[in-house]
Amino acid sequence: MKNVKLISIIYIPFVLTIFTAYYKLNTIIMKKTLFALLVLTLGCNSSQKTASESSTTSNTAKNATNFAETITEAELKEHLYVYASDEFEGRDTGSEGQKKAVAYLKAHYEKLGIPAAKKDGDYFQKVPIESMKTPNGTITVGDKTYTIGTDFVSLSAMNADFDEIVYVGYGLDEETYSDYKGRDVKGKLVLVKAGEPKNADGTYKLSGTNEKAFWNTPSDAIGLKANIAEEMGAKGMLYYDASSYPAFVNYFNRLKENQNGQMSLKSKNPVFFKGYVNSIMAKAILENIDTNTTPQVISIKIASRVTASENEIDSENVVALLKGSEKPDEYLIISSHLDHIGINEDGAINNGADDDGSGSVALLEIAEAFKKAADAGVGPKRSILFLHVTGEEKGLLGSQYYTDMDPIVPLEKTVADLNIDMIGRINPKREGDRNYVYLIGSDKLSTDLHELSEKVNEKFMNIELDYTYNDENDPNRFYYRSDHYNFAKNNIPVIFYFNGTHEDYHRPGDTPDKINYDLLENRTRLIFYTAWEIANRDQRVIVDKPTN
Repeated sequence: MKNVKLISIIYIPFVLTIFTAYYKLNTIIMKKTLFALLVLTLGCNSSQKTASESSTTSNTAKNATNFAETITEAELKEHLYVYASDEFEGRDTGSEGQKKAVAYLKAHYEKLGIPAAKKDGDYFQKVPIESMKTPNGTITVGDKTYTIGTDFVSLSAMNADFDEIVYVGYGLDEETYSDYKGRDVKGKLVLVKAGEPKNADGTYKLSGTNEKAFWNTPSDAIGLKANIAEEMGAKGMLYYDASSYPAFVNYFNRLKENQNGQMSLKSKNPVFFKGYVNSIMAKAILENIDTNTTPQVISIKIASRVTASENEIDSENVVALLKGSEKPDEYLIISSHLDHIGINEDGAINNGADDDGSGSVALLEIAEAFKKAADAGVGPKRSILFLHVTGEEKGLLGSQYYTDMDPIVPLEKTVADLNIDMIGRINPKREGDRNYVYLIGSDKLSTDLHELSEKVNEKFMNIELDYTYNDENDPNRFYYRSDHYNFAKNNIPVIFYFNGTHEDYHRPGDTPDKINYDLLENRTRLIFYTAWEIANRDQRVIVDKPTN
């Protein structure tokens, strides 16, 4: 028994010591193991989160690509061969051809299942346009009376007397050159001549080159010079262009036979008066007008007695709305104009395949891509308004009515307008360098939109974004010549997508067979990707350079 006790005395403390040591060691190991597992778990979770975020980003880009690829040359071509066909007769504002065009657009949105934007379910937003019948009357300068249709022509009316007329040379007002500087023309009549100023070496002052600019194209220059005069507060403009005057008279006579005249939105305010004068009448006001470019006030009595009656024109915008999934009360507008210039006096149809059939069908394909995305449950977060406007060729009338008189969605909730006007052809200046598109206005109001546009293009398309016509000093003034401008003047950021003019601009040669459908596809996809980013990102486009 003595030996057992001794073993117990020696063995039991030893076992306790070993057990204690083992327990401590095991505890340390367990703690380290648990810590390692915790680190591993956290690491896995962190890795899984990163993978998830990466997957989300990847899926967003993948989704955009999947739906962009539904925009195809074949479908664009199919649409355009109908939309710019002879059947649509050039889609002149208010014409039977234009009615066929709006019916085609409406049918497409109905087929897609994209509802009308108006609450009453009507896709058509009636635009109150009036056409002033070709006027009758006379203008007396001093003691000499001149007759409309012979000595001058006009598509507007004016019954007014003046003791003076302000000669403003070429009638231009640019940052680097102005014929209006120091001149008060409010409520007055101005005299303007065709062309633009030149330097002593024969180059043009505004461009610094020998190349004729926009101001030398009569049909466009007159309208813009009249816009400048009206913005300056003038009551009317007499325009002198000796070489083009016979064409003005022919146009006036043709309209008189058809009882058509100048179109404008119905308003209580009088239409700005534009009269086109011949050499005899112009020189009765300023004898040396051909060589004189110095703005001046001319004291001479002028009495205008030009009157006209008005006709209402039945025309409409087409507007569809795809509601956003998360921010339905914020709106992106994608726009194009549905009209063109109709039929020439010789019966030739101006089909307008590029201007703006290309933009119209691009908008249809973009709408279809977004609807497919919505049906698949992946967007857009913001609402998208698909806006086809009428009367663009008559002075941006449809978009002006939308912004100034009847915005279907609140302007303050409109985050941007992407406007598409001519994206199916190549500017002759870009021959051989075809993978481009002109962008105008992207940085005018929003640095944010400009940077977004650049990044989207770099990520998805790598088209050359050419900003030639975005220059503030560009004499073509394209920024002011399409429907985006009516949004921009309301501080809504815009991008105008444009391929530039070509030899068939506003001519019967603008037909569907001359469209570069691969470029039309690429440019349309670029616009879709840009719209996708604007519609789906968390923050709305920031306006950091408001105009007022």
